[in-house]
Amino acid sequence: MAGGDQFCVFDVPDVGRFGVSICYDMWFPETTRTLAAMGAEVILHPTMTDTIDRDVELAIARASAAQNQVYFIDINGVGDGGNGRSIVVDPSGYVLHQSEAGAEIIPIEIDLEKVRRERRRGLRSLGQPLKSFRDRDCHFTVYQKDNTEFPYLDSLGPLVKPED
Repeated sequence: MAGGDQFCVFDVPDVGRFGVSICYDMWFPETTRTLAAMGAEVILHPTMTDTIDRDVELAIARASAAQNQVYFIDINGVGDGGNGRSIVVDPSGYVLHQSEAGAEIIPIEIDLEKVRRERRRGLRSLGQPLKSFRDRDCHFTVYQKDNTEFPYLDSLGPLVKPED
């Protein structure tokens, strides 16, 4: 398996626009931001993890939903390689459902008009993160691949799996 460099967004006729990210993608907020900028109203995020940082991933799911004003549906597998604990978060960052460990059916109804309303009026009628990102005055040089302004990042060493 290898990482890709394309983003997946698709339309469901008469419903809305969906984006897909998988597993480790959630650790990069730019992934969800890109899908939202492409018009995704729902992020489908399948994963298969049984690692001890699942609670952190659940927090990331909430933050991703709120920052991008999307429904974030993070479904984690169970059994070998997965520990369940799936989560469905609305565009205000509210948890609609959080599963326990183990298999579960999640009967959730989502309201895509809420996404459109939140994006129009602001998150919980407050901040407007997507519009603010679009209209920002700041240029984020940290995202330039050949950037030399952040030598600290190079000091971290190569991206390899630690052996100790």
